[in-house]
Amino acid sequence: MQMGIPLKTTHTIRVRFNETDALGIVWHGNYIKYFEDGREAFGREFNISYLDIKKQGYATPIVSTETNHKLPLQFGDIAFVETTFVNHRAAKLVFKYSIKNENGSVVCTGETTQVFTNLKTGEMSFTLPEFFKNWKLKHKLINA
Repeated sequence: MQMGIPLKTTHTIRVRFNETDALGIVWHGNYIKYFEDGREAFGREFNISYLDIKKQGYATPIVSTETNHKLPLQFGDIAFVETTFVNHRAAKLVFKYSIKNENGSVVCTGETTQVFTNLKTGEMSFTLPEFFKNWKLKHKLINA
């Protein structure tokens, strides 16, 4: 269903000491945080941040995550989180991630899925919220 140019962004991170384990490599759970850093950068660039969504009366909790670890990162390493929006007909946000080290080697890949829930009722939306439909139209992800 992806139409037009894929929406993606790249965010640079530097591995902090507190993100490493006793072996001196990034603890596996921190890659989920790097994915979040990528989503936040994507949201800022494409005007669909958590705060933008909240202003529209919705939250987008994560319902699924997947990570595939390829190579380790260590304290002080610089890495690049590429976040790509995956277009779907359903009322959800799906992102794919590719984290690469300074040499361009893939360190970790993954995917997250988020659903729209109404902030007042807590109910999940099964149809596209109007603001999200307009966002998709603006980015040529759906036809008018």
